[in-house]
Amino acid sequence: MPPSPPPAQDEDDYGMSLPALVVLRISIVFIELFTRLFDVLLLLRHPRLLPPYLRLWLHEVRVSPYRLKRSFETTRVLQASGQIFKELMYGEMPVHTGVWLFWKAGLGRGSRLVDLGAGRGRTLLAARWLGAEARGVELMQYHVDLARKPVEKAGAQLVLGDATQADLQDATHVFTNWTALTPQTRARLVERFRTCRPGTRILTVTRPVEAPGFTVISKHRLLFTWGPEHVWIQEFSDNVIGDATH
Repeated sequence: MPPSPPPAQDEDDYGMSLPALVVLRISIVFIELFTRLFDVLLLLRHPRLLPPYLRLWLHEVRVSPYRLKRSFETTRVLQASGQIFKELMYGEMPVHTGVWLFWKAGLGRGSRLVDLGAGRGRTLLAARWLGAEARGVELMQYHVDLARKPVEKAGAQLVLGDATQADLQDATHVFTNWTALTPQTRARLVERFRTCRPGTRILTVTRPVEAPGFTVISKHRLLFTWGPEHVWIQEFSDNVIGDATH
């Protein structure tokens, strides 16, 4: 049977009240101006990354990732991945935030970052700035279609896929912004983290991996496109004795 029509709601309705949406959008405008300025200034030190960055920015201006439409395709993808609409709430890590965070996590030449839920790939440019290899895994086809070419110009990859099924065997660092994800989706991601090699650094936004085998290295409060947020750097070990989220 074909899926039932999506409910007739506002196209960017994530279950937030109108006043909350207004405040969020106003704050995003100010943060956007600040983060874009610092991103561009930082990328001037690696000029080859600036054209891909500007192309990604232009695509974002033309087709906003913050106004997601409910559609049969979105419904199909969510049903296949076991997720709900609210989990698609969009947010990005600025390049300047990513460069500092990844440097702190030990990312550099010879390292490989995998970004789970990569959106339009802005985070991948931060990894490339540090000379690391970078691959993003994104669930939504339209994000991949818009961002793949600029990301490739920066020397990174953006592929279509379910983060909970991603291949992490070659990763030295894994980043995921799981702020909007449900406990069920986070639990599936934790199981995927366990396929990493021991010693892999796991970087998560808003909350740490609260499971044995993941040792906290450091915790930071950094700027994202929606405001300041906590980020944890943890290291995976196949030794699961004891509580590793201290």
